Amino acid sequence: MKITGNTILITGGGSGIGRSLAESFHKQGNQVVIAGRRQQALNEVTAANPGMKSVLLDITNRDSIHAFGERVAQDYPKLNVLINNAGIMKAEDLKSAPDYLEDAEATVATNFLGTIRLTAVLLPLLQRQPRSTILTMSSGLGFVPLAETPTYCATKAAIHSYSLSLRQQLKGTPTEVIEIIPPYVQTHLTGKHQVNDPRAMPLKEFITEVTSILSNQPSVEEVVVERVKPIRFAAENGNAVTLFQQMNAGGPFHNFNHSDARNSKSVSKVVG
Repeated sequence: MKITGNTILITGGGSGIGRSLAESFHKQGNQVVIAGRRQQALNEVTAANPGMKSVLLDITNRDSIHAFGERVAQDYPKLNVLINNAGIMKAEDLKSAPDYLEDAEATVATNFLGTIRLTAVLLPLLQRQPRSTILTMSSGLGFVPLAETPTYCATKAAIHSYSLSLRQQLKGTPTEVIEIIPPYVQTHLTGKHQVNDPRAMPLKEFITEVTSILSNQPSVEEVVVERVKPIRFAAENGNAVTLFQQMNAGGPFHNFNHSDARNSKSVSKVVG
């Protein structure tokens, strides 16, 4: 991926990883467009980054995505990078069925269906560019799940699988597919505790490492920072069962603070 001179759309760009990626790409000379459901959050980001643009998007609404795609194609005809970043993460007690279904369905709609729908709507535009890139945001938890957040982990595993197939089908076309696999990062994804959790990777460090990989490895297919490597390659290394047991040793809802690290210092650095 060429990291300068692009027109980039980032979903979930009003906060967390999305905002930090948007600001990083903006500083590198790209036209960045952030999308999200909260106009105030989008306004705060664009005000802090003159020249950055924003568009409202309800990623859970199928009709909204189609209308959004038409507007983007009209307003940003040179769009050549799509970053599917929007996501939510909620604890679910599966024994309370069916009480958790509303959260589970919202997670699927946001994390997985939103990615599929937006990619489908914008792919024709991306394919018209000389070169284009689709970046999907999965998670270390898509490879070794945290049992307290089963639907989140399942959607991230699905994103990984979808990215593999999308990449294969787009071979020989102008569009490349890159999967970003975050570890546990200091954001507000699961609440205020996470942004200050010393076990989480500082957001700035994560973004710096991601952009360095994209810059120095232009043909990379997976962006795997050092902290997430043990969990990303757990199955390949024969450690998946051990890591899963360590991450979930306290049982369901023992402590939903990503305290999956309680039995292993190494796990505390890689979960995401």
